Amino acid sequence: MASDEDFIISSVHGVLALDSRGNPTVKVIAKTKAGVGVGIAPSGASKSSKEAIEKRDGGRGWGGMGVNQALSNVNTIVAPRLIGLDSRKQSLIDGVLIEIDGTPNKSRLGGNVTTATSIAVAKAAAASSGVELYEYLGGPGAKVLPTPLMNVINGGVHAGNNLAFQEFIIIPAGAPTFTEAMRMAVEVYKSLKSYLSDKYGKTSTNVGDEGGYAPPMNEVREPLEALRAAIKAAGYELGSDFFLGIDAASSEFYDPEKKAYRVDGKLYDPGSLLDLYVQLVDEFSIAYLEDPFHEEDLQHFSEITAKLGSRVLIVGDDLYATNVKYLQEGIKARATNGALVKVNQVGTLTETLDYIRVARNAGIRPVISHRSGDTEDPFIADLAVAVGAGVIKTGAPARSERLAKYNRLLEIEDSLGPMATYAGREPFITRA
Repeated sequence: MASDEDFIISSVHGVLALDSRGNPTVKVIAKTKAGVGVGIAPSGASKSSKEAIEKRDGGRGWGGMGVNQALSNVNTIVAPRLIGLDSRKQSLIDGVLIEIDGTPNKSRLGGNVTTATSIAVAKAAAASSGVELYEYLGGPGAKVLPTPLMNVINGGVHAGNNLAFQEFIIIPAGAPTFTEAMRMAVEVYKSLKSYLSDKYGKTSTNVGDEGGYAPPMNEVREPLEALRAAIKAAGYELGSDFFLGIDAASSEFYDPEKKAYRVDGKLYDPGSLLDLYVQLVDEFSIAYLEDPFHEEDLQHFSEITAKLGSRVLIVGDDLYATNVKYLQEGIKARATNGALVKVNQVGTLTETLDYIRVARNAGIRPVISHRSGDTEDPFIADLAVAVGAGVIKTGAPARSERLAKYNRLLEIEDSLGPMATYAGREPFITRA
């Protein structure tokens, strides 16, 4: 049985690490007498203007992306304040980080510093307790394995093609277990590779930032047709075994001067774009739609949720940036029925858990998510199970920084044994 002394933080140290794009990031190692926790901050390419700010060095080294100042902040400012505190007191630890930073967007310490530190402390506390991280964070009720949202065709800023929408997603909702969901998804992913290679040539199966293929496509129906064909070729049925999803990331193709969206070489006003989404949902069994409008357009989020929310998970990412303040605005406007969750958008685990709680209380589904510039840290896999999110978004079944999360979920399902439950279709069933 661990004593209180076993949980006291004895050291906090920042170390340089590289993310999946080869950019520097912050790794924090937190130690207690009885355990060690390691947290690594990921980084996004498609970012909300509302996110916590990463601390970067600028200049020529690392292309301006260096984190020497951030690491110095960990080792000279943060560490002295955390040493001697009880690692189990997560809200206290995160409160100290917020107090030291003293800005609304973590710009003094850096969101990369606070994220890595907050996660490292939680892991150290779990290790000191001698229990799995998902169990430490979620208790004995943490047993739901999330349905994976797999970005298998990349567009937007994640690829070098002409697709406006950023992610085209397969959802193995009809599987009986998480392990079976992974098997089915891998089979479709390989089927998709054959389809793309035959139709577009071998270079079409080069992968983008999140492990999805980046074929030379120009119009948004092309990838959806490809996914439908790949699912059929793998022996599965769209609308039963699999659903499809889209992350439009529409802030990236919104023209504020024209107040319109550029899709497939044409300009769409918000109403026309909404009509396009309705057509795609009807044609392709789409059950998930993220950031269909730009991050300041609560009105049209509300309109599409009113129109499609009974059968589609309409999710805010850039709209909310994992920040309770913006989420509450969305709740008031009935803007979405789903909310993306990225710890580094807000900068601490405590604020993230508060955000999830507020979303849940409002009937909004939390969707745990990776970043395009991610790392081998599987933290979000444990987080998804801990909070019973039922959905995780962490890329294609390729690239080790994505597979680290899937492999961790396979391990969790195995460790739970017959207690494990796979969310499956439940997050996507018709809602009133």
